[in-house]
Amino acid sequence: MPELGKVGGQFFRETIYPHLGTDREDVRIGPQAGVDFGVLDIGGQALVVATDPLSLPPGLGFERAGRFALDICLADVAVAGISPSHLAVGFSLPPEMTDAQFGDAWRAMDDRARELGVSVATGHTARYAGVQFPWVGAATILGVGDHEEVIRPDGAQPGDALLVTTGPASETAGLFASMFPEQLGLDAETVAAGQARLDDVACVEDALALAEFDTHAMHDATECGVQGGLVEMADSAGVRVDIDRDAFTYADGVRAVCDAIGVDPLQVTSSGTLLVAIDPDDAERAVERLDEQGTPAAVVGTVSAGEGVFESGERLEHPGSDPSWAAYDEYRSER
Repeated sequence: MPELGKVGGQFFRETIYPHLGTDREDVRIGPQAGVDFGVLDIGGQALVVATDPLSLPPGLGFERAGRFALDICLADVAVAGISPSHLAVGFSLPPEMTDAQFGDAWRAMDDRARELGVSVATGHTARYAGVQFPWVGAATILGVGDHEEVIRPDGAQPGDALLVTTGPASETAGLFASMFPEQLGLDAETVAAGQARLDDVACVEDALALAEFDTHAMHDATECGVQGGLVEMADSAGVRVDIDRDAFTYADGVRAVCDAIGVDPLQVTSSGTLLVAIDPDDAERAVERLDEQGTPAAVVGTVSAGEGVFESGERLEHPGSDPSWAAYDEYRSER
């Protein structure tokens, strides 16, 4: 297990996977390394469910942090091609968080939930000693649909085109530009462009638009970014992925922020960036549709028989631990 960040595939397989409670027939997709969601069969309908930690970085301002936190959680159901419909949330708040600060975050989450038709079903809210920002609890997102509508995370097929939305490292750029603007050593215009990248985390609308095409797999490029996510997609589907680094789109401010903090944009968290295996006949039409919604996207590679992820013939490995964690600790210690 890495010192920071989510566990790797080996730890999951050896320590977590053998101990998943009762083996029930209604669990159609259960826990798997690198898979964003599970699926239950409830009366013939698919109940898609995903759980994520809640992060409220004070440096973002609590209103913006609340929306940011919910968008990250909602993505893991949306990538199944199913609209998120319900939210269960547990807040374990640090003692220093004021009522007003929590209210700002919660109202922002409520606003975003209403935009998407998501209802809060249950929750728990309390302050506890020993809790520290930014990690303040967890949320579970639910969505209901037909089983045949679910886009499986391991569904990439030989012959698919690989489409990537938003571009790499937008989340990382947004977080560092917002929390450490003066430490980056960048001009004000570039910092502002980086800060705007936090809005790119919202991707429910993008995922649901992609579900209207012949999309075979979707994955949100969270910890370890595009490179880690592609390795997870390729491994779960048993296919080979070849990418062209020059084909990626990069949002304004991303490369400059990543250069400033010394990370590879392909290896750092980028929630809201969707990795999509899609029928090549639909790929360009999907790019056009996303562009109409204001989301840049590009076809950056292909899926074929084989295994692994390759760039110019060189195999790319899973980063293991997201490099942005170390950069975050370094910048935070300098404040």
